[in-house]
Order: sequence, then C-alpha cells, then structure tokens
Amino acid sequence: MGKDYTMVQRVTYKIGDQELILETGRLAKQANGAVYAQFGGSAVIATACASGTAQEGLDFVPVTVDYNEKYYAAGKIPGGFIKREGRPKDKEILVSRLIDRPMRPLFEVAFGREIQIVPTCISSDQINPPDILAVIASSAAVTISDIPFNGPIAAVRVGYVDGEYVLNPTYEQIEKGDLEIVVAGTKDGFTMVEGGANEVSEDLMLGALAKAEEFIREMCILQEKLRELAGKEKLPLAPLNVELQNKDAIEKEAMPLLQVACYEKSKFGRHDAIAKVQKDIAEKYKEQLEDPVQLKLYNALFDDLQYKILRTGILERGQRVDGRGLEDIRPITCEINVLPRPHGSAIFTRGETQSLAVATLGTALDEQVYDDIDGDRREHFILHYNFPPYSVGEVGRLGTGRREIGHGNLARRSLEPMVPSREEFPYTIRVVSEIMESNGSSSMASVCGGTLCMLAAGVPMKKPVAGIAMGLITEGDHYEKYAILSDILGEEDHLGDMDFKVAGTEDGITGFQMDIKIAGVTTEIMQKALAQAKRGRLHILGIMKQTIAKPADKISEYAPKIETMKIAIDKIGALIGPGGKTVKAISAQYGVTINTEDDGTVTIYGKNSKSTDGAKAAVKGIVEDPEVGTIYNGTVKRIMEFGAFVEILPGKEGLCHISKFSRKKIASVNDVVKEGQQIPVKLIEIDKMGRLNLSYIDAIEAQAK
Repeated sequence: MGKDYTMVQRVTYKIGDQELILETGRLAKQANGAVYAQFGGSAVIATACASGTAQEGLDFVPVTVDYNEKYYAAGKIPGGFIKREGRPKDKEILVSRLIDRPMRPLFEVAFGREIQIVPTCISSDQINPPDILAVIASSAAVTISDIPFNGPIAAVRVGYVDGEYVLNPTYEQIEKGDLEIVVAGTKDGFTMVEGGANEVSEDLMLGALAKAEEFIREMCILQEKLRELAGKEKLPLAPLNVELQNKDAIEKEAMPLLQVACYEKSKFGRHDAIAKVQKDIAEKYKEQLEDPVQLKLYNALFDDLQYKILRTGILERGQRVDGRGLEDIRPITCEINVLPRPHGSAIFTRGETQSLAVATLGTALDEQVYDDIDGDRREHFILHYNFPPYSVGEVGRLGTGRREIGHGNLARRSLEPMVPSREEFPYTIRVVSEIMESNGSSSMASVCGGTLCMLAAGVPMKKPVAGIAMGLITEGDHYEKYAILSDILGEEDHLGDMDFKVAGTEDGITGFQMDIKIAGVTTEIMQKALAQAKRGRLHILGIMKQTIAKPADKISEYAPKIETMKIAIDKIGALIGPGGKTVKAISAQYGVTINTEDDGTVTIYGKNSKSTDGAKAAVKGIVEDPEVGTIYNGTVKRIMEFGAFVEILPGKEGLCHISKFSRKKIASVNDVVKEGQQIPVKLIEIDKMGRLNLSYIDAIEAQAK
C-alpha cells in the first residue's frame, strides 16, 4: 500500500527553547509539494509546482522563485491608498534570490518542465526573520514533491554578537552584531554565502562558515525525514537522446583554432574570433546543421570546448584569457568631480568594467521609508545600481530587474558600515552607480565608485571601502590542482567553480558574497582565497587614495544647507506655536524646512547658507532666553533722544541708554549709530519689569573680547 498524501505529517527540531516545525498535508495539497514551516511566531508556507508537459533539449532550468510577505502576517494593513499587496518589494526580491541561487544548480536540466516555487510569509513575530524559514521550507517542498531534485539544501544566518557566534539571531541581535551572513548549502558543504560586516577579519569570517555547516547538515537530515514520511515518487526526466553527428571531426578541426581565438586580449576581440571559427566550421556542415537539434548540439559543443581550453590553460600554465597572472589586477583609473552640478561624482574604471557613481545629498524628508512586516523604518543611506544593456554592447529594455536589486544591495551593505550616522552628518545620502561598461564584477566597481563619489561630495566616511571579485578553478575529486584568480572576467566567472566578492577597508571585511558550484571546498583553499582577496583589495584602495584619500573640505554649493541645534524640551511648544503657526511662518519667511524631534533636536534645511542662518537666528530668538553678560550682534531698530532700542534676538529688544554709548558725553545717539545698523552690545541687566538694558561695545573692544 502506498503513502497516504492526505495525512498531515510533521517533523521537528529543537533550537534553544523553541521548535522548528516542518509540516505537510494540511495546506496547499494540490501543489506538487507544499511545506509549512514555523519557528517561534514566524511561519512560511512554501509550494512547488511543475508544468504538465516537458520540453526536450532545454539548456537551462526554467525555475522561478517568488517569495512574498503578507501584511496580515504582522497584524498590519498596507499603507497608502491601495490596501492590497502589490508588486514585489526589494526585500522580497532579495529573499527570492537567496532561495534561487543555492537551489537552481540542483535541478535537472533534462526534466524540461517549468518549475515555480512560491514561499509566502503568513505569520511574523517581528523577532525571528522569516527568510531562513523560507529557504528551508522551499527546499523541503521540492524535496517531498515529485520534481527531480538533487537536494535538499538548507540555510542559516550567522551573527557575531559580543564576541560570540550566534546562529539565526533575532532582529535585535542582528542590529547589535558585528557580522551578519546567510550561509546555504547541502549536507556535503556550503554553496552560497552573502552578508555584511563591520570590518571583521578573514579568520572571523571563516569561523562563521564553519559554525554554519553543522546546522545546515541537521536541516537537510530533517527534510529527508519528512520525505520518508510524505515524499512522492519522482517524475521521469526527458533527456535529449540525440548525439551530434561528426562530433569528433568537428572537435578536431575546431580545437586548434579555438586555442588561438580564446586568448585574444579584448572581450569583443575574443567574441568575434570565436564566432568566426564557429561560423566557418558551420559552413562545412551546413546541411547537418539545418536540423535545429543538431545546431543546438553544435553550439553546445563549442561552449564545452571553450570551457576545457580556458580551464586547462589556467590550471596547467597559469594562463588567463587576457594574459594576466593569477593575482594581477587589471589597470585601474579613478576620476572625481566629473559632472558639473551633482553634489559628488566619480568614474571608476577597472579593465573593461566602468562605473559612473553619483552622490546626492538630501534632507531628512528624502529618507527611504520602508513599510513592511519587519516594522516601519527609515534609512538615510540609499544606493541604486543600474545595468543598462549598452554596458555590454547589447540592445534591450531599460528597467530594474532582480539582478540590479541584488547587486545594488551587495554594494550598499559593503559601504553602509563606513557611512556616518545621522547625528554625525545630518544628510540623506543617495549613491547611484551607472554601469557604463561591464566585463567582471560591476557590483565591486560600484563599491569603489561609491566611495569616491561620497568622498568627493564631502561625506565624512569613516574609511574608504573597495571591493574585488575572486574566482576558483579546481581539478580532481580532492582538488589536487586548483587556481585562485583575482579580479575575474565575465568568462572566468562563467567557467569557474566558485566566485566570491569581498569588499572592505584596510582593516577588515564589510561585504561578502560567494557562490560555489562544487561541494566541500577546503578550509585551506578558503584561507588562501581570502588572503589573496585582501591583497587585491589593499592594492585597489591604494590606487583610489591617490585620487582622493579624505572627504572634501566642504560640500557642494548646490547641496542643501543643514543646521542642527538643541533646544530645551519645554521650548518645543513655543517654537511650533498654535497649530504650527510659528514654525510655518519662519519656514515661509526664510524658504526652509524645519524638523523638530521630541528630544529637542531641531534641524533646519535650506537651499543656501543665508536662508539657513536666518532661520536659525529666528529659532534662537524664540527659544533662547537673553543672558546677562552675553555680547550680542544686535540691530538698531529705533533711535530716541535718550538712547536706542536694539534687537539682540529675533523679537527681543533692549534699550541702550545714551550714557552707555561712550565714556565721553555725546550730544546725540545719531552721532554714533544709525537705524538698521548692526552693533555689538552687552546685556548688562534684566530689570524687575523684564526690560533689557544694554551697553554699546565699540568694534575694537568687541573684537578683543
């Protein structure tokens, strides 16, 4: 008798004082596979479905992952006019990529059917992040389904809090920690890592990876237990049982020609040379290649031959496609202030990869506001990454895809630890990286360009940040031969067994992303790779510092001018006025925006120094009490026979008696000052009636004081 798939089956795993639950058979029973996962008050339902028909001869896996979060999960109603969840938020796209990247290589190309994985967060306690649950639930849904899958996989978040590694930290622990990475993998080893850090060492990063392995293994075993209880028989594959005719003859003729074409120095030179070889040989087998299947196999053979040639060249001769040594970094040039009006701009060029990075300074009103199930929050540092089709010499549609969001997030996380806080620099900072051309790691070029344009804009970064992309080529079951490549090209990314990107300062790592296509990369290889990446990062930082090593002395004249001051909390009401009348009047008079916090922090945003300084003086006039003994730069408002009335603070006037204008007797105040003139006066007394009595100080005495 077969398994009863309508029964509810459950497996659990104890983590601390709570249980992680995987359950199937209760929800979404018509999907090929469905698993409900819960930990604490956070829960995800993940489903996996495959299309009904297979397509032969596909050379890719048509899988999509659509992670989504429901506002009801956190007891919220969507903000704004439309109260239905809309298009995916950046966070949902990033989690979808987190699931897709470790799972995609484990599907069979020969399955030939479209696969859709839909993990949905349906409960959130706002304590435990649901993304790790989503990864595990998605893998479990496919594992128990009838979809062929060489998994399971699992994921874990590793934090470093108060000198200790913490697995799956809470939101609060993540905020306090110096490290936050997500590690995914199979029972045989990790396959994906990404995250950010606050200048941690390479050894601390390796320790975090080692800490993650055991938890990933246990989660994979848990999914296998659920498969034993509720797993379906796998559907058959649809392999293409056709071979390329004349394969040996084609390979024999193509191999020596490709040996030359693959080592042309430039990207387009290689592309054109390889395309010519492919086209010339195709002419000789024209009749055979009229069959679409034979043409597809012919093109696949050329991909395989290039793969063999380039890997063999690196492993046996240390020969890279552009002639560099394994550790060599391509030529780098840095330029700043390349655009006339933006607040800060830079061009970072490394070989055939180039980023035009632009920094814009805004006010608190320009902050990025997030409204999601994690809770409302604001970010004063924003980074957007754009990858237009012309950057690789192609025609295509402009837009923001998952790739742009993922690469931009990596660059943002790498720079964020070195960006000053709101208190240190009360501006909203937006960096945009426009990729002008690309051949290898435009995200790391965005990190370098982002640093340069922020320094040029006068942003007081704690330290400059640079990034580098690394690659790994291996041979043998136990990696008897391997080569670590610095600053990889696009081709080397494609043919390698591991690519990882490391960003950081001279003193430590701030951003990290790694994808591994093979299992069980040794600690020795990882140590060497990270050490080599550090040498490359320091080399790049050295070149960047030759262009700009510290923030510009002043910000752009086109940037808003911001003044911050503290006022007594009991004066906030006086500044705001009834119905906001007072603060609105000041804002309108000087053309500024005034933001008042509950703790008495007042921030004034103006288009220029004149407007900001005028508004600041007006605020002081309302909230500051005149102090006896203080010297003020006052304005003569009215001249009388007995003296002059001088405004020392906005709305606060005092009398400077004629006898206080000079030690000598004078006939008239007009002999000394005129109406509208600014003069230094000292507040000598506040009488019982609250009247202010002033004494004139001549310019020489005022300067001395």
